[in-house]
Amino acid sequence: MLIRPYRPAECAGLAALFYETVHSVNARDYTPVQLDAWANGHVDLTTWNQSFLEHCTLVAVEGDTIIGFGDMDSSGYLDRLYVRKDFQRRGVATALITPLTENGIDYGQFGRFIDWQIDEGVNALLDKALADDHVPAESKAAAQEWKDNQNNAQASRQAADKLIPMIEAGAAKGCGTCKQLSELSHYLPKRSQWIIGGDGASYDIGYGGLDHVLASGEDVNILVLDTEVYSNTGGQASKATPIGAIAQFAASGKRVTKKDLGLMQATYGYVYVAQVAMGADQTQCLKAIKEAEAYPGPSLVIAYAPCINHGLKAKGGMGKSQAEEGKAVECGYWHLWRYNPTLAEEGKNPFSLDSKEPQWDKFQDYLNGEVRFLSLKKAFPEEAQELYDATQAAAKKRYQSYVRKTKEDWSL
Repeated sequence: MLIRPYRPAECAGLAALFYETVHSVNARDYTPVQLDAWANGHVDLTTWNQSFLEHCTLVAVEGDTIIGFGDMDSSGYLDRLYVRKDFQRRGVATALITPLTENGIDYGQFGRFIDWQIDEGVNALLDKALADDHVPAESKAAAQEWKDNQNNAQASRQAADKLIPMIEAGAAKGCGTCKQLSELSHYLPKRSQWIIGGDGASYDIGYGGLDHVLASGEDVNILVLDTEVYSNTGGQASKATPIGAIAQFAASGKRVTKKDLGLMQATYGYVYVAQVAMGADQTQCLKAIKEAEAYPGPSLVIAYAPCINHGLKAKGGMGKSQAEEGKAVECGYWHLWRYNPTLAEEGKNPFSLDSKEPQWDKFQDYLNGEVRFLSLKKAFPEEAQELYDATQAAAKKRYQSYVRKTKEDWSL
């Protein structure tokens, strides 16, 4: 059984499945009049297709047969869930509803699926127009230009600017295809869409979802706001919490090092990955985001994000979070780098270390500037320096691993 996004050409088949399921599976619980009121066999396919495209719609397929479908709108409302009568009680509904109701990164990907479904619907309508002998050559040329550039943000917008007036003119003259395209015309320029999560949704409890989405190879952008704790639930330790930091469930300081999420995902080879800190280097941050957006595949941007649970001691507190990011990079606590798979295809090293050689003598002062580290010295003075040294050693070890990657030979 395969669970995949809906395709516009399947609308009539889903309407038939809906009617057959209602009148067979539910026949023992409802009267014929009630069943006809529920499903009378006369579905407005245009309206249904439009709703399927606007919702997150999945179909279950076995072989060449669609055995079930379900769709959820942007508010999380489950609109339809139907399984073919001869596939009842075989786990089809569960297989459909699980991804529809997932949270975090997985749900973000299915939000992206909505875009793909809409794009497929637009392409199907334009293909219909291109095959119509009554469509003017100028309109066909504009439609083909959009199809050729639909995955390029700037080029798709320019093509849409030419095509939309033609679509509106056709709709005004009564063209049915143009009317459907007119309702979807605001989707013609390529959208910049990002899935945003914290370290819990990416490093820790939601890591399986993040890894699944990136491993799909689809053109998905993910931005991780790395606060190094579960910020929304009270500051519990996560796999993003560095060694030596105090957090809930690590009251005497975390004793193991932080996961290098970025480097782990870079091992796929086809995932664009970057570590950024806007307060340290705005140019590098913007460059990474633009490269991730332009990359025709999965991308992951990990942004250092000071949190109220860090307890910034600088005057102004969280109002100085940008300056704190700058200090983190300057002393070597956080590193800036990019991994761009397109460079590997050219025989170039895809790894770029963007931050300068750290000023390691400032590392301890940086730790003393945050309560999450400083309180360790007050509560456990005998162990504090040992953990401080371990924190700095882990940072140096990580930095050297990045330096080694800059020296790799990627020549073809």
